[in-house]
Amino acid sequence: MHSLDDHQLAADLAEQAGALLLELRARLSGDDAPPAVLKAEGDRQAHELLMRELGEARPGDAILSEEGKDDKARLHAERTWIVDPLDGTREYSEVPRTDWAVHVALVSDNRPIAGAVALPGLGLVLSTADTPTLAAEGATPPRMIVSRSRPPAAATHVAGVLGAELVEMGSAGAKAMAVVRGECEIYVHSGGQYEWDSCAPVAVAAASGCHVSRLDGSELLYNQDDVYLPDLIVCRPELAEGVLGALDTFNG
Repeated sequence: MHSLDDHQLAADLAEQAGALLLELRARLSGDDAPPAVLKAEGDRQAHELLMRELGEARPGDAILSEEGKDDKARLHAERTWIVDPLDGTREYSEVPRTDWAVHVALVSDNRPIAGAVALPGLGLVLSTADTPTLAAEGATPPRMIVSRSRPPAAATHVAGVLGAELVEMGSAGAKAMAVVRGECEIYVHSGGQYEWDSCAPVAVAAASGCHVSRLDGSELLYNQDDVYLPDLIVCRPELAEGVLGALDTFNG
């Protein structure tokens, strides 16, 4: 079971962790701390805040955090919170970049039922507590959002087939929310992600009306024994058929 309180809790905790990260970043960068220190302290302190607050607010629920030890008891829990305390540590450490995020999601029956993505550098929290509204229309040609350092071959293939323009951005949460916010129309990823990278973004994107799936069109399932979940699509619903069709021709 979940309630409006779960949606609001996810939003509140993402916002709290984001505020902590902003304060920490300002203080450490003012002290000329190296990027490695910013990354490590951001991960640690945001993780500790989320674990503490979730433990107090929902003591009966399981938690899976990128920065915590994986307690397999979660596999038998009715409700599991999946969190990424700092999504985009590299971008966080590169002051004043804003393309990093905090993810907080609640999963039941392997599906996200509440979620929030904070974009602290932009002063935003997008969540299922106050579902974002997808714009009536997207840009033409569509914009495909990709990693600035290593765009996945699947994404560049889809962009080529659809004639999409490439837009570079950092963290997974920032990318998915760029679709929700109307900054781009398509986000395709393959390789190197785990459940905490996409769970909260998928919860918010799906609630807003976006198409969300794996590259083969199958459902994204969470709280699995193996938390490696390497691929996803987040796109405007009217583009889903074209994206999936383009992926059918991808042999990478």
